Amino acid sequence: MLSRLTRPQAVAVCALPVVALLATAVFAPLPFSVAGPGTTANVLGQYRGTSVITVSGAPVRRTSGQLRMTTIVATGPDTRVTLGDVAGNWFRTDRAVMPRDAVYPSGNSVKEIEKHNVEQMQQSQDAATQAALKYLHLSADKVHVTLRLANVGGPSAGLLFTLGIIDKLDGDGSGGDLTGGRTVAGTGTIDASGRVGAVGGVSLKTQAARRDGATVFLVPKAECGDAKAELPKGLRLVPVTTLRGAVDSLVALEKGNGSVPSC
Repeated sequence: MLSRLTRPQAVAVCALPVVALLATAVFAPLPFSVAGPGTTANVLGQYRGTSVITVSGAPVRRTSGQLRMTTIVATGPDTRVTLGDVAGNWFRTDRAVMPRDAVYPSGNSVKEIEKHNVEQMQQSQDAATQAALKYLHLSADKVHVTLRLANVGGPSAGLLFTLGIIDKLDGDGSGGDLTGGRTVAGTGTIDASGRVGAVGGVSLKTQAARRDGATVFLVPKAECGDAKAELPKGLRLVPVTTLRGAVDSLVALEKGNGSVPSC
């Protein structure tokens, strides 16, 4: 059949399968999510009309400054991400193309993923409360902490929740604010013993933090490289591995003395 076609016709016929394959590749769903800078919330204040941290059983300080937890916003677990989407966002500094499994648990339905994120947030809040009260040598039997952050899931606010509880109850330990009146942002998981863990999406969270006025960003030390990759101008990175280290760094910044680590 091809021998009866002219050369241009033969080339066109041969090209059809290639075009079809390319079209399929462009529009076929891929196992990726596209993420960008999300919302931030001051854990010392209110979020959507509700106080983020409420404490009973102990005196609460009036604080100045802000402690902002940060988020990323990603395409939903059931969203079709195509090659065109990946190519269109790959080189944008305010977007990140991430493996879907790095954002959402593998193989779960949307409802299961939502349940998982809610459970992770609850576990993070419990660990944050335990870590803060342990740091302050306070008993959970006497001091009750309630944490509320509507429509935000996952464990990455743990460090900021803990610092917020400490600032409300004890400040810098000598009458001043832990923030020093600054807008401090950050991210990181925390366990009950005060160890800080990595979270992912840090280069997008630094952009969200600077957008919302932060000048200092607490970052898990293991993610310093990612945080520096697209660091906004005017944002100082402070690496942390433990709650004690985070508090010491903030106090040193506030008082203007002592050593403050950097990435």
